[in-house]
Amino acid sequence: MPVKLGPAGVPLSCKGRTIVEGMDDIISLGLETMEVQTVRMVAPQHFEQYWQAGVLANKTDFEMNIHGPYYSELLGGRVERGRSLSKIEATLQAARTINARHITLHAGHYGDFGRGQAANEQVANVFSGIVDRVHEIWHDDEDEFPVFPWIKNGTPSKIGIETSGRQELWGSLEEVLEVVNHVEGTVPVLNIAHIHARGHGQMRTSEDYGELFDMVRETIGTKEFYCHFSGVEHRTGNAMHYTQIKKSDLNFEPLAEFIVEDGGWLDITLISDSPLLEHDAMYMMQNIEKSRHKQLERKAREDRRRALALQTGKSEEELRSKETQVAAARAPPAPVKAEETPTEKKPEPTPEKEAKKEAKAEKTVKKTEENSEDDVFDFDEEDDDLF
Repeated sequence: MPVKLGPAGVPLSCKGRTIVEGMDDIISLGLETMEVQTVRMVAPQHFEQYWQAGVLANKTDFEMNIHGPYYSELLGGRVERGRSLSKIEATLQAARTINARHITLHAGHYGDFGRGQAANEQVANVFSGIVDRVHEIWHDDEDEFPVFPWIKNGTPSKIGIETSGRQELWGSLEEVLEVVNHVEGTVPVLNIAHIHARGHGQMRTSEDYGELFDMVRETIGTKEFYCHFSGVEHRTGNAMHYTQIKKSDLNFEPLAEFIVEDGGWLDITLISDSPLLEHDAMYMMQNIEKSRHKQLERKAREDRRRALALQTGKSEEELRSKETQVAAARAPPAPVKAEETPTEKKPEPTPEKEAKKEAKAEKTVKKTEENSEDDVFDFDEEDDDLF
């Protein structure tokens, strides 16, 4: 069950802002991958960083990935499509330089195609050309790079088609799987936040993730998954913006539970798209470790119960019921609410006290009448209640 985690870009805590410095910080945090961001453009001055990053990744077996231009229009007209492909070309060159395992790309708006088979066929044709191009770049016999063995001996990057998070963008899970199933060299990029938003908040339990990964495996027959994860704010089936995981209705615990309990067959890379980047990547790693500890504790209890059943002759169900009863008995009592707290009963008045109160009341009335006539205070010396 290999699981690799890392941020989408240079970590926020990195003092330097270069890719190599970001890789150093990621490795020191115990993470194993990162996704270089070229969502707007690939500047020529960045290629020196890419060479250095490629060398470091090759020496340390660090998994590098790259994200292509975010605003693509592969379903637009000839001009729009050509502009998008020229940006993608720069990303493909950078991917070879850093030895990227995955290149994540978008298709963009439906345009005049709308949803349907025609749009899917157009996207498949475009991505088929992109796959051919990345193989040409990788296996260019005219270039000799003896210092960079991954270019001559390695495997070309896989072209990842990312699921979109808005209804007007091509890239529902079904559309992505259909294209990937027909274009060799492409893989689905499962953006869980986008799938959750586009499905009106559908990713809530470990069973939901089991259905998702089983669907992908049955459709395209893969055990390798490249995923993005983040919190997300969404409305009416559309992702509005990413949020940190703890402030979203998309929780990571169910995915961690699925990975540990039922994901032994997975080879999964998880990229944190969260605004907190490496912090939420660490949060995901901690949740996976917690799920593993829970699994070990449960298995230890089951083994102990099985051993006791053999020694005592009782069934495991009886022992489990006994454990439940003991745990309930050891649980602290629930706090009593204020309204449920019994109130102290006031002592009932005795006849002597009642007579004393009546005498005091008569004297008070008498004094009040005298004071109203003479406008002076007169204390009765026979009043037993003084002092």
